[in-house]
Amino acid sequence: MKKLVGWIIFLVLLYFAWTKLAPKLTDVKLGSKSTTTGAGVGGGNSCTGAAESASSEWGGGLVRFVNPPYDLDAWSSFQGSVNRRIGDAEAQCTCIEESCGKARDAMRELRGLVNELDTAIRTGGSPPSDAVQRQESIDRQITEAQELVRSGK
Repeated sequence: MKKLVGWIIFLVLLYFAWTKLAPKLTDVKLGSKSTTTGAGVGGGNSCTGAAESASSEWGGGLVRFVNPPYDLDAWSSFQGSVNRRIGDAEAQCTCIEESCGKARDAMRELRGLVNELDTAIRTGGSPPSDAVQRQESIDRQITEAQELVRSGK
């Protein structure tokens, strides 16, 4: 069971690395300027940037919690940091543009995923079996929000 949990978390991290880190490294390597936050209007630009930051914080820190036993103090600190970033994104995503709505939805899903993994870690249970699909959905919503910002929505 513990190996299954480790593999699921490993797959989430691998997915994150593939979808988030690889494009950024490619942009840096090629010397191009990243357009992840785009040139948006209103609050959408800062909103999607904050949402992406929260998702990146989550994906980047999960590696420390792939295998039990878990350091609950480290987990609490990490969870608090992710929740603060989610809160920052939610605070910046109050605009009426469609992009803000997409980013708010993504943050709601991310908060749910964080809470479910917290329960699993603290109780010794299994992480959500659909964690990878949910992370894909969160990332897809953030990408859609960024595209909406670029198109002025």
